[in-house]
Amino acid sequence: MNPSTSAPGAVLVLNFGAQYAQLIARQVRACGVYCEVVPAGISADDAAARQPAGLILSGGPSSAYGEGAPIADPAIYNLGVPVLGICYGQQLMAMQLGGDVEKGGGGEYGQMEITVTAPGRLFAGYAPPGTTLSCFMSHGDVVDRPPKGFTVTAVSASAHVAAMECTERGLYGVQFHPEVQHTPFGGKLLQSFLIDICGCDGNWQAANFVEQAIEQIRRQVGAAGVLCGVSGGVDSCCLAALLQRAIGSQLHCVFVDHGLLRKGEADLVRAAFSDALRVPLQTVEAAEHFLGRLSGVIDPEEKRKAIARAFEEVFKAEAAKLPGVRFLAQGTLYPDVIESGAGDNAATIKTHHNLYLSKQLGLELVEPLRNLFKDEVRAAATELGLPQEMVRRHPFPGPGLAIRILGEVTRERLAILREADAIFIEELRSAGLYDDVWQALAVLPAIQSVGVQGDERTYGYPLVLRAVTSRDAMTAEWSRLPWELLERVSRRVVNEVKAINRVVYDITSKPPGTIEWE
Repeated sequence: MNPSTSAPGAVLVLNFGAQYAQLIARQVRACGVYCEVVPAGISADDAAARQPAGLILSGGPSSAYGEGAPIADPAIYNLGVPVLGICYGQQLMAMQLGGDVEKGGGGEYGQMEITVTAPGRLFAGYAPPGTTLSCFMSHGDVVDRPPKGFTVTAVSASAHVAAMECTERGLYGVQFHPEVQHTPFGGKLLQSFLIDICGCDGNWQAANFVEQAIEQIRRQVGAAGVLCGVSGGVDSCCLAALLQRAIGSQLHCVFVDHGLLRKGEADLVRAAFSDALRVPLQTVEAAEHFLGRLSGVIDPEEKRKAIARAFEEVFKAEAAKLPGVRFLAQGTLYPDVIESGAGDNAATIKTHHNLYLSKQLGLELVEPLRNLFKDEVRAAATELGLPQEMVRRHPFPGPGLAIRILGEVTRERLAILREADAIFIEELRSAGLYDDVWQALAVLPAIQSVGVQGDERTYGYPLVLRAVTSRDAMTAEWSRLPWELLERVSRRVVNEVKAINRVVYDITSKPPGTIEWE
């Protein structure tokens, strides 16, 4: 669904620079309501044209009274649709409507308690006045005096405004973050806002997306050809199945075997498209080309750029063979968009080659999955009839093993990592834990260490194992894998992959780390 053509009844999240504003959207969708993130500066007229059921003002790093701080079009408060301000969003709402916002002393950060002080629609049904609730806060400023017509419905332990509402105008604010898991009642609060206040029916699901996406693809593409790069992961398989259903023979799927794949990956991809998807697939053997581009490259960002250039060159050659092609289809997901700096005020965490390619090829971009999170893609893939083995596959980055090899990517180091990674995944499956983990991977650092193998001194690579649990890839916790499993993996790796003499396990969450190492 294109962000400029939201379906009537969607909820819009105005992003004031919060890196994880999309978590609000994710939680809204978990309530069965379609939601999109839009720039904070969207005009009231543009917002109204989308016929939203409600608006949510996100948090952000600025002070509402600070010079150059992002603000909302004041007219949004008069659109006649409910508005919920979260953290900075509450402060901005208070300031724009005549209340006072000021520094809050030492601020309130982390797990905090609030007390419900008055009946309110946001707390109705689960937290009557006098109830104490635990929530997550992260702010330095506070609402000192709410605007005229607002009732304070909850206060923090520091006696600051924790929640306020003006039911007559449909305006609501909370100082805490209901979108994060550390606010246990956050789902109930959002449910109250979306269902009881905005009047959403809570029936949005993957089936709705599939129907709407097919219609939109047909409108956008018309009779033109579409070039679609596929990898065999759930994103590209879902994309190919969706496009096949929408435009049939206008679709041209190309699989680039770039030599950076996991063990047996190329065969799995070809089998998936011929047997499960029944979609014609053109395979391009390009391992030598990609390795040539990566020769001598060490910097992570330069690796991604080198891979992007290699993809550009391969796809240019393929597009030249298809004169009727005007569009390039990409399996870009919402976390890709945010982490690539495409969100309003969002920082660039990493560069994704699939956001770069279409400009270089001179093709228009088709990105029907662009506003979906990974679990929503899996739901759509299931709706499209993809087999569960394909649907549940762990994410695999477009640049492949190249960004799991720190330092220069060589044929030898690829072979080492490929074998070690295969052992890790095989043991994870044997233990019945593959589906309990969001993503599992092995990393080959650019260092070597002393070891003792067969009574001899060795100087080999360490191997880093990483496994995480997540809902949307924007935040992740390291997986608490059984020690017995890690021991089996370690023993097999150091015995079967001769270049590795020690194995370590990464117990860093995201943030501060990322899921991948580069």
